[in-house]
Amino acid sequence: MVTTNNTVTNTFIEVYSQLNKHNLALLDSVYHPDIVFEDPAHHIAGIDALQQYFKALYCNINSCTFVINQAVVENEHAFLQWTMTFSHPRLQQGKPRILTGCTQLTIAQQQIIYHRDFFDLGAMLYEGLPVIGGVIKHIKARLGQ
Repeated sequence: MVTTNNTVTNTFIEVYSQLNKHNLALLDSVYHPDIVFEDPAHHIAGIDALQQYFKALYCNINSCTFVINQAVVENEHAFLQWTMTFSHPRLQQGKPRILTGCTQLTIAQQQIIYHRDFFDLGAMLYEGLPVIGGVIKHIKARLGQ
């Protein structure tokens, strides 16, 4: 597991390495009550709303694990590169899918007050759907020529 010289970031990495639908209360140990969470599809404000988001997320998936591959910390800011392996019953017949991404964190009062995830939403969702997934993969391949 990656470690840094920042306790809050290390706690975040530890929490996400073990996060599942049975231990979502661990989120309270890293996030500030006024957390702002953003990703390509969501903007969430407040720890209660974030807890509800994760609860709904984990109810709808078969599995989800994170591996933090790299972390850079400077003062109250951290950037993490990660790999997520997840399985959703409606994407590729529930087969595991792998997604890489990056997280930007801002720390205040020894907790994370801002969390923004950067990842390819198309690769996460649309490429796993029947028909449209093949079309998107074909377009991406043509763009790479």
